[in-house]
This record gives sequence, structure tokens and C-alpha cells, in this order.
Amino acid sequence: MATNEQESKSLWHHAWDSLMSDRTTVIAMSIVLIYSVVALLSSTGLIVSDWSKEVGPSYAPPSSEFLFGLDIFGRSVFAKTVKATEIAMSVGLVTGILTVLIGVTLGSIAGYYGGKVDEVLVWFYTTVSSIPGIMLLISIAFIVGKGLLAVYLSLGLTSWTGLFRLIRGEFIRHKDREYVQAATAIGGGDFRKIFKHILPNVFHIVIINFSLQFQFAIKSEVILSYLGLGVQGVPSWGTMINDAKLELARGNWWQLAAATAAMMVVVLAFNILGDSLRDALDPKLKGK
Repeated sequence: MATNEQESKSLWHHAWDSLMSDRTTVIAMSIVLIYSVVALLSSTGLIVSDWSKEVGPSYAPPSSEFLFGLDIFGRSVFAKTVKATEIAMSVGLVTGILTVLIGVTLGSIAGYYGGKVDEVLVWFYTTVSSIPGIMLLISIAFIVGKGLLAVYLSLGLTSWTGLFRLIRGEFIRHKDREYVQAATAIGGGDFRKIFKHILPNVFHIVIINFSLQFQFAIKSEVILSYLGLGVQGVPSWGTMINDAKLELARGNWWQLAAATAAMMVVVLAFNILGDSLRDALDPKLKGK
């Protein structure tokens, strides 16, 4: 058992060293950290608390005074973009947490117990995953209603299937290994073997999936908000892009550019971070 724990610690140390030695990964981590800090400061009202305030003429172009220009109501596009960062990061965080809770719980139970329990959970997973994702998101959003809560639930309740499949497969592979048999021999119960012994050895999959799910949730929130099913009353990159449809005909491109650029940077950073985490944490890729 001690050897198994030492190998686990060695894997995490190796992963951290690998991440820190890659300049691109460090830049991606820095970008994610900056976005997170901006979102936190915005949520506490320390910055852009007055984003809805009129600060100049309608559709003023970008300038030294108005960094990203102004919208139709004379509001700062920069302030709206920063406020929308709070929405995007909160959606990514909450959706990622819900995905992990549902996917890990159901996947570990199905993989560990097998039999009828596994059949029922696999049937449920297959049913959910067979429904087109965007249609399921829209359906849940219509049922729950518009708003941030609808975005949380619609994304969190539909995004767990991939993690479920991975965790189930890993539990099937690990449950009969020597360290689990040793835990059984000393009287370890099912709960202890699942969460104390097996889950820590497959937790790298959870971390990788969480980072990838984060950027998927951000993109999905933009789509829902663009369709009018997302957040209401506060800026979102999706609503900003939707508002910019008519503005482009007048040559007012800056709101679309700001929202698109902000989303592109953070999604790209999470993609790079997710790939780096996979390379660093997946034992199958270690040393390649």
C-alpha cells in the first residue's frame, strides 16, 4: 500500500514538473489565473460594478478614452466584456463541479459493482448520450426558464456522460488489482475501497476532464445566451455577440470583436492546459 501511495505522489510530482517546464503551458495557466482573478473581482463588485452606466455617446468607436468603444446605450464595451468574464468563469466552474460529482459518482458505482447496477446505469448513460446535446440543453433551459440557474443545470446535467464512461472503465480495470484485494483482506468496506484506494489512482482523469469541460461550458453558455436562453440582465459574451448582429451593418464591429477575442483567448488557454494535463498525468503517455 505504501508503494502504491509513493507511486501516486511520484506521478503528481512528475506532472507538476512537466507542466512548469513547458513555457506554453505556463502562459496558458497564467491566462486562466488572470481570467479567474478578474471574475472574482467582478463578482465582489471591486471592478466594473457600474458597467451599465452611460459614459459617452452611442456607438463611440474605440479610442484612448473608450478602450473597446461604447454600445448603443453609451455603455463601455470593455466593462461589459469584463463583467461577462464573471459569468463565463462561473458557468465553467459550476458546470465542471456538477459534471465531476455526477460522472464520478455514477461511473464509480457502475464500474465497481457491475452486474444489474452497471446495466441500469449504462442504460441511463446511453439514453442521455444518444440525445443531441444542443437539443437537450435547449429543452432543459426551456423547462427551467431563462437565467443563470438554467445555464448551470442544463450544462451540468448533460455534460457528465463522457466522464462517466471513462471512470467506469477505469474502475472495472482497477477493482481486481492487488492493492484493492489487500484492502479487502484487512476489512476495508466498499466505500473505503472506492474513495480511499481506487479513486485517487484514477483522479488524473477527473482533472483532465474538468479542464476540458470548463471551456466546453463557456462555449455552450455563449450559444445559449446567443439564442436568448442564457443569462438575463447582465452582460454575457453570447448576448454581446447577439447584440452585435445589427451593429455590423452599421460598421460597429467593436462589441463583436471584444466578446469574440475574450472568449477565444480563454478557450484556447483551457485547450492547451487540457492537452498538457493529459500528457503530464496520463501514465500511458509518461515518458513518450
